[in-house]
Amino acid sequence: MTTDRSRRQFFTTAVAAAAWASVWPRSGVEAHPLAATPAAPLKLGVASYSMREFSLDQALEMAKTLGVTRMTFKDVHIPRTDPPEATRALRAKIEAAGITIMGGGTITIPNNPAQIEKEFVYAKNAGFPLIYVDPEPAALDTIERLAKSYDIRVAIHNHGPEDKRWPRPQDAYAAIKSRDKRLGLCIDVGHTTRTGTDAVQACRECRDRLYDMHVKDLASQTEKESQVEVGRGVIDFPGLFRALIEIGYQGQVGLEYEINAKNPLPGMIESMAYMRGVLAAVTK
Repeated sequence: MTTDRSRRQFFTTAVAAAAWASVWPRSGVEAHPLAATPAAPLKLGVASYSMREFSLDQALEMAKTLGVTRMTFKDVHIPRTDPPEATRALRAKIEAAGITIMGGGTITIPNNPAQIEKEFVYAKNAGFPLIYVDPEPAALDTIERLAKSYDIRVAIHNHGPEDKRWPRPQDAYAAIKSRDKRLGLCIDVGHTTRTGTDAVQACRECRDRLYDMHVKDLASQTEKESQVEVGRGVIDFPGLFRALIEIGYQGQVGLEYEINAKNPLPGMIESMAYMRGVLAAVTK
């Protein structure tokens, strides 16, 4: 948990960036994009699920406003039911917008080899170097075989106390730690916290298979519906970012902003500004 002392320590650095939220033009006035952090040791990005109520074109415009150049994509923006040529066209549009595609998901994976292969074909056409998944445990043999064949990383996404298969990162890690290196984890720090697990420690314990990350903040350590803007809750982001740098984490630190779906951008701006401010502070 972030202490009052650590909050005060990082407030000075983060406040100037976070002030963006207070001046964000909520009535439709055009905003200048937030400046991205140059040569940062962590790859800050966004999960497109944050913009799930908006079209792909609108999501890309939001990314531009945020100053984001890395994204993972939900199938609301790159539909899994589209024909291959349509999927490749959407990939080209995203890349033309200056976005590096970091992966896609979450995809629920049944123990059905034919269906699993369809998901890998989709990922290949979409340009996903990684897919984050919620798989049936019995499907892991097929997933491992196809991850090798398609050379695509697969990261199991933990979903907290309600998840009967993978509530904590450590539960997923135990299932894949002896498998091919293409199998790893997408740690959701919010869901991890709600299990009573220290997200910072989970990152350290699972460091060799940590390939993706979803970032959110919570007002309560246990309540699923208590999400708040990053920096306003209980999660220790200075400690988290320090740990990720120390373990040499190379994946995306992806903001997954799940609240206020009809108007997410003000909260996303505040969250991303805080994340950049903390990153600047811990790398001084």
